[in-house]
Amino acid sequence: MHYYDKNALKLSHLYIKEHLKEGCTAVDATMGRGRDTLLLSQVVGTGGHVFAFDIQDEAVQATKALLLEHGRENVTLLLESHDKMEDYVQAADAVIFNFGFLPGGDHSVFSHADVSCRAIDAALRILKPDGFISLCIYYGGDTGFEERDGILNHLAALDQKAYTVMLQSFYNRKNCPPLFAIIEKNRP
Repeated sequence: MHYYDKNALKLSHLYIKEHLKEGCTAVDATMGRGRDTLLLSQVVGTGGHVFAFDIQDEAVQATKALLLEHGRENVTLLLESHDKMEDYVQAADAVIFNFGFLPGGDHSVFSHADVSCRAIDAALRILKPDGFISLCIYYGGDTGFEERDGILNHLAALDQKAYTVMLQSFYNRKNCPPLFAIIEKNRP
């Protein structure tokens, strides 16, 4: 594989396709415009299920339209904060996060480090052994650095016996390229 034609989101999608299987349960913790929700729905197939969360109705409606267009019915859309996922999901094989703001949406509405770290912890609690969490961390602007730093500090503090954390950065790319991280839940 070459990296010159990749970015954080493409790496996330490659990881999802390689590690998630038919019949699995997945969570799109940050629904956005629904592209990750659609991908997860396709990968887990009719035998699996996807739960997708967002705090903006605009995101829910965009995702609903995208799923309808592609005939996907194995998804539950929730107008709810991602840190409440445990209220809806018992166990998951994978959880996907894209931190930042809704693409093409109101930039005054964005994720914050404290809520994002609570959501990561909720995801860890529902994650099955050998499951994974994919994180694309978009930062920059007036607020993104605080969230990036909070998330990275949180990831660095995770118990290495329980989790393996891998972080990738396109280090020589300009203008705050998104970071890609994977958390794998180790078998006990």
